[in-house]
Amino acid sequence: MILPRGVVSLRPVGQVACQPRAVSRKTQRPRRRPIVVVQRPLGTALSPAQRAFVDGCRSLPQLTDPLDAELAVSAAVADVSTDEEFWAGVVEHAVSLPSRRNDRLLRVLAAMLTGRPREWAASAVPPDGPDLTVGRAWICDRSIDAGYLALVCTYRFEDEHAMVFLIDELAGGVVRKAFVTRDVQAAREELGGQGSLNEIGAEAAHWLLAKSYHRLDRNPDVPVGLDVRRTRLSADRRIALAFG
Repeated sequence: MILPRGVVSLRPVGQVACQPRAVSRKTQRPRRRPIVVVQRPLGTALSPAQRAFVDGCRSLPQLTDPLDAELAVSAAVADVSTDEEFWAGVVEHAVSLPSRRNDRLLRVLAAMLTGRPREWAASAVPPDGPDLTVGRAWICDRSIDAGYLALVCTYRFEDEHAMVFLIDELAGGVVRKAFVTRDVQAAREELGGQGSLNEIGAEAAHWLLAKSYHRLDRNPDVPVGLDVRRTRLSADRRIALAFG
């Protein structure tokens, strides 16, 4: 139909002059979501020595025996000179980066450290259990004829264990050997075979140990057995516990 000039044809509302070509969903490209970088907490920065210690305690969550857990922590700090600043950094890092491993580390530290470092750890988590108790002690004094004396000190979490110490009187009375054993009777029999083994008060025995470790700290170049370093933290805990 020919319309007069100036008249425009109006299309009814809803009528589309040209339908777009249908596109299959299979051929549509999925929209890519923008990549979001998640900033994970890294915890408080550690010194190389603190980092080595924390890394050395990675096995703690798998250690169910309290003595094994304690010895693992003590061994991890064997080659490190520790002070309050060292422990403050470790505790702050573990608190700032919550994890199953750091929680167990804090619990063990709250149980075995002494002084203010123990208070810092215990303020974050309850100490690892069960409680440690001090038992009996025996001494084999060979200081006159052989230049040494040995101590056997017993302790208990749930099961009894002992720490055996060899104090070298010829080297100024420093601890030269120290180790942990679960066979208390065998340790007593072995030392009894070297000389007379006499019972001594627990406080007196740990007083001798405290003096010996103090002498070692004043003479760090004195050669000692590796186990002396590896069990030092455990020994410090027991000395403090014996004095209440």
